[in-house]
Amino acid sequence: MANSAYDMSADRASRLIRRYLEEDLQVEPDRASDQQFYKATAMAAKQLLAEKYRRFSAQAGSQGKKQVSYLSMEFLLGRSLKNSLYNLGVLEPFRQALEGMGVNLENLYEQEPDAGLGNGGLGRLAACYLDALATQELPATGYCILYEYGIFQQKIIDGWQTEQPDLWLPGGEVWLTPRPDESVAVRFGGRIEEFWEEGYHHVVHKDYTTVTAIPYDMYVSGYHSGGVSLLRLWQAKRPGVDMESFNRGDYIGAFGQSSLGEAISKILYPNDSHTEGKLLRLRQQYFLVAASVRDIVKRHMDIYGSLENFAEKNAIHINDTHPTLAIPELMRILLDECGYGWDQAWDVVKNTFAYTNHTVLAEALERWNSDLFQSLLPRIHQIILEINRRLCAELYEQYHLDSPAVAQMAILGDHELRMANLCVAACHSVNGVSGLHSEIIRRDLFRDFAAIQPEKFCNVTNGIASRRWLGQANPLLTDLITDCIGGGFLKDFSRLAEFGRFRDDAQVLERLAEIKRQNKLRLAEYLKRKTGEELNPDSIFDVQVKRLHEYKRQQMNALEILAQYQSLKDDPDQDFTPRTYLFGAKAAPGYYLAKQIIKLLCTLARVIDSDPQVRDKMRVCYLEDYNVTLSEILMPACEISEQISLAGKEASGTGNMKLMLGGAVTLGTLDGANVEIAQAVGRDNILIFGMTAQEVEARKAAGYHPEEIYQQNPIVRRALDALRDGIGGETFPDLYRSLRYDDPYMVLADFDAYRAARRESERLYENRPLFNRMSLINIAASGVFCADRAVGEYAEHIWDLR
Repeated sequence: MANSAYDMSADRASRLIRRYLEEDLQVEPDRASDQQFYKATAMAAKQLLAEKYRRFSAQAGSQGKKQVSYLSMEFLLGRSLKNSLYNLGVLEPFRQALEGMGVNLENLYEQEPDAGLGNGGLGRLAACYLDALATQELPATGYCILYEYGIFQQKIIDGWQTEQPDLWLPGGEVWLTPRPDESVAVRFGGRIEEFWEEGYHHVVHKDYTTVTAIPYDMYVSGYHSGGVSLLRLWQAKRPGVDMESFNRGDYIGAFGQSSLGEAISKILYPNDSHTEGKLLRLRQQYFLVAASVRDIVKRHMDIYGSLENFAEKNAIHINDTHPTLAIPELMRILLDECGYGWDQAWDVVKNTFAYTNHTVLAEALERWNSDLFQSLLPRIHQIILEINRRLCAELYEQYHLDSPAVAQMAILGDHELRMANLCVAACHSVNGVSGLHSEIIRRDLFRDFAAIQPEKFCNVTNGIASRRWLGQANPLLTDLITDCIGGGFLKDFSRLAEFGRFRDDAQVLERLAEIKRQNKLRLAEYLKRKTGEELNPDSIFDVQVKRLHEYKRQQMNALEILAQYQSLKDDPDQDFTPRTYLFGAKAAPGYYLAKQIIKLLCTLARVIDSDPQVRDKMRVCYLEDYNVTLSEILMPACEISEQISLAGKEASGTGNMKLMLGGAVTLGTLDGANVEIAQAVGRDNILIFGMTAQEVEARKAAGYHPEEIYQQNPIVRRALDALRDGIGGETFPDLYRSLRYDDPYMVLADFDAYRAARRESERLYENRPLFNRMSLINIAASGVFCADRAVGEYAEHIWDLR
């Protein structure tokens, strides 16, 4: 498609903005606030996006192109205004138009909240893929829930995480286009009656309750391409009112079911440590897939009038196990509503669905109590049981497997429904998200499936929206690279490798160092303005930003900071390069130990800051309510990227790729995509420490006893004892016991190697020409981690779009 950017002038942009101000917002430009200018500018951008989407969608439909439907519980978009203007190619005309009205476009960006549609890497990956799909002009729709509140707004009070509502829609709804005429009814509960009549099997669902799914659309433009991805978000509404309850005066009961239904689209990931939370999560997941699959089927029928070519024209992708119920839901539609036989329906399903696994952690591989599931989704429960019955029969009869193997592969086991096994059984493709992760999937997690169907398993290493993290978030670095190799890399990130030619160019390296300093100053100024926190821009900016979880080992980072603080107290005159430790992470509301790690980090920040002996050498900064917008300022300023998960636990990571793209040097284990980063940059340009995944397993098998390390290592013992005895008046007994006696993620086993890697990073940093060279090599090697490459692999090898 030829249209790469709008033929937009500053004059036309001005007319568009003025029209929305005057006609929609009822305000004259000279009296409008920044908030009103933001909304008018967003409306103008949305108009351009909608026009572009209509053209792209019509052309794709007329050519009969295969459609990708990407189902995910999260799409972590961040802000849309800057990204939309940038990708549409109209950023400068809009900037000039606003300047002509006395408005600074940068100020308008600050009026937009981050969309509350995700939490971490899973959702950010999905958002990056929508961008890449549109850039490559591949027709795609993302499906998610329109959460009224984000997961939560994190407030740190006395060092403890507290959760507050994250109401993002008042500033974010301007990007949403409601489509009430395309609403879908979703059924819960009730009972199933089956009977045969005139040779046909009939299934009747009775006594159910209905929740209406109302779609709202957002658009994601490709970069200088004709493509636009659609993100369809479902809002839950409970139709009507219980008039019988209302008439007898039970007003709360009359509307209570409405509130229960609408809770589905209130908050992402309700706490599932109790039955009510589990039920709400299950309601959310079925609500998402029931509405989405119905929408996909309707869209297909509107174009083709038949489902015979459904698998040929549709690729439905399941992003982690949350949308797994799309599989039995499509079976339900084909069986109960379209009259398909089981084998015919199952062929359609198998050829349509693909699954990306994002974790090897047992607690994250979703399982549902069979009784709870049956009470909420009786027909879907029946279909899953039949899928399981046929799967087990096939494993016994066709593959001649023994009972232990079949039990391991079964969808129903121990009175639980295993979503990951359902995905693997039903999908034609199963992929991991890094080379190591995909190997673990084949070798361990789904070993028995891979043994009989090896062709089903593949790898697609994650990718990031590199234009956002470089072109938008790091304009100074973008200008340097453009001056060196031209601007073509923004469309084809494999060309970024050409920047590597300048690794020994002293002038380029000096300019790169100055850009890093400017980015550090920008972050320092931002934090000073927002929080009052003062950072030393001449210190090493050492960054660990990711979801708070024990396997990511923020506690190891904290323990090393504590040990280093104790060492500096003993010998304040020792050689030590000043270092600023930056953290950003949210802990799940019910995850107490993760919250205690946050408390420890905040306590260290307070203790170190109040100690005149060390505060000019060390600084700990915990970034409250870390989000996409903050990361766009942080990533370009980072110098050391902490990727320290226990080897074999992190599927891939994408923060490691963004930090690398900004010129940070990775300090990490051989885990996730760190393995591929090491391959890309060479071992001289990354700081690798600790056990490999194989060594982790071997040590566990031999018997791992952290108590022995505690007794033998005086540095470890002193730091752990401080957790028990107190730091700044705070004690951390649960964390102390976990590390000393259990240590499930082997912090103590890797601790000495981690400390050595930190000291090595200081040695390298002191040799600034060498460190700048490493930084440039990392930037030049990061093109392979662009989402364009990842989406191209999905399109060719999994979705069959080429």
